Amino acid sequence: MSNVSAIVFHEHGEPREVVRVESLPLPEVTPQSARVRLLAAPINPADLNVIEGKYPIRPALPGTPGVEGVGVVEAIGADVPGVKVGDRVLLPHGYGTWREAGVVDARELCVVPGDLPVEQLAMLKINPATALRMLRDFADLQPGDWIAQNAANSGVGRSVIQIAHALGLRTVNLVRRAELIPDLQAQGADLVCAEGADAPSWPTPIRLALNAVGGESALRLANALAPSGTLVTYGAMARQPLRIPNGLLIFQDLRWRGFWISQWYRATPPEAHRAMFAELCDLLRRGILHTPVERIYPLAEAPSALVHAARSGRSGKILFGAPEIVAQFSPA
Repeated sequence: MSNVSAIVFHEHGEPREVVRVESLPLPEVTPQSARVRLLAAPINPADLNVIEGKYPIRPALPGTPGVEGVGVVEAIGADVPGVKVGDRVLLPHGYGTWREAGVVDARELCVVPGDLPVEQLAMLKINPATALRMLRDFADLQPGDWIAQNAANSGVGRSVIQIAHALGLRTVNLVRRAELIPDLQAQGADLVCAEGADAPSWPTPIRLALNAVGGESALRLANALAPSGTLVTYGAMARQPLRIPNGLLIFQDLRWRGFWISQWYRATPPEAHRAMFAELCDLLRRGILHTPVERIYPLAEAPSALVHAARSGRSGKILFGAPEIVAQFSPA
């Protein structure tokens, strides 16, 4: 049994202070497993929250963070169909991807095209997937329909703009800073306005609103919804509870729903996952879906990478990558 490098934390706290790069044993490949070498894995806000102990779900410690990533198959067991050595694959959801390599259940792997950018594939399972599922699963939307969202500059928010535009949907987008407006318009946003500012008249009808903030921002979205519209909450950046006015429920008959992509993965079969990733990969290939990346760090520079990921005003995501990916990457 050989060892591999991995990022590990033994206690919750400030990420840069509690993570360590350690050597972990690499298990032998079993008949239904595969050994996968990491190519790239992003640092998501939820990953930082897990290390800090602020995420509602706490893993057993010691733990290796990283909820998504992409790798290359190096070995497979005797009873593994549909996956071969050399395939590029999305790693299992929540596996703990910030490691040099690992042995995983091959049934949980999703083969993806080898000619798409590694860093973009590494980021498919959370933000673009969340955006696509919310646009598809909560309202019967048709081309030309309007949706609204807050946190439009977030990873999910940008994915919503790009995917909605590709589907022929129109978006109203709330942001915290007015200087973000031109960039989001360039992404395909139809209407962008700053939170708290006097917004232009809301287009109607808006049948779906996506909330990642809570508090007053969520209430603004709810008040803009058409009768029988749906507000989907997938985040709580303001850490303020939702306020649900009785009148909106009684006279507008609004639906208030929650969404968590981890639950969707658990509740749906692998075939549904593969179909979704095929659609997202097609959007990548067509140049419709794109997430800016600011820098890719080697695992050995974990503390610096985590400090960078927590910095406000970044121009893109921060990822961990294999040595050849770090060497090849150049920001767009």
